Parts: sequence; C-alpha cells; structure tokens
Amino acid sequence: MSRTSNSSPSNARRFARISLGSALAGAGVSHLTVAREEFQAQVPEFVPTSKDTTVVLSGVAEIVLGLLLVFARKRRRSIGALAALFFIAVFPGNVSQFIHQRSAFGLDSDTKRFGRLFFQPVLVAVAYWSTRR
Repeated sequence: MSRTSNSSPSNARRFARISLGSALAGAGVSHLTVAREEFQAQVPEFVPTSKDTTVVLSGVAEIVLGLLLVFARKRRRSIGALAALFFIAVFPGNVSQFIHQRSAFGLDSDTKRFGRLFFQPVLVAVAYWSTRR
C-alpha cells in the first residue's frame, strides 16, 4: 500500500511533464507550419530579429524542450528549469499581444488576452514542479 501512496506524486509529476512536453512540441511544430502567422502577432516590437525568424527559432526551441521533457532520462531538473525560463522569456510576447490588442488563437478581446497572462505563471510552475522528485 505504501508503494501506491508514494507513487501518486511521482505519477502526477510524470503525467504533467509528459503532457507539458507534448504540448510544447506540438506548439513548436505549429510555429513552423499552420500557425506561423498567428504566432507573429505575439512577437514584441523590441525583438531584434524579424518576426518570422523569431517564430521559427522559438518553434525549434519548443520542439527541442518538449522532446527533452518527454524523453530525457537524465538532467530532468535542468530541463525543467530551462523550460520554465523559456516560458518566462516568451511572456513579453503575451504582454505585447495584450497591449497592442492583436487577435490570435481565439484571443479576440482584451478580456481574453488579459486572462491569458495569468496562464503563463502556471506553465512556469508546471515545468519546474514536474521535473522535481
């Protein structure tokens, strides 16, 4: 019985890590394909590269981070910290989308764009928590 109670947090963390990694990899693929233009709406004006280059680079980063979260056996803590930092790094894009009232991904009102800002800290927390023992 103690094995079951000890494995529950581990199973929850594993589920969260694999779910987050899969979502990240999927988002990364969409950066490079079907949602490329929509992701450009989130690129802040201060980014020194073109919007398309930024979207492609962030898409590649998301694919790599996602695959690492799902499949890496070693250095999970470092990978989780890196994923958390990535979510922090892209947060200004979400703020920019809100400030400039850019519609993308069904975020077609200030209320929806503002509400999304509160989702980013959840992603940071899940990336960090799910890669700890």
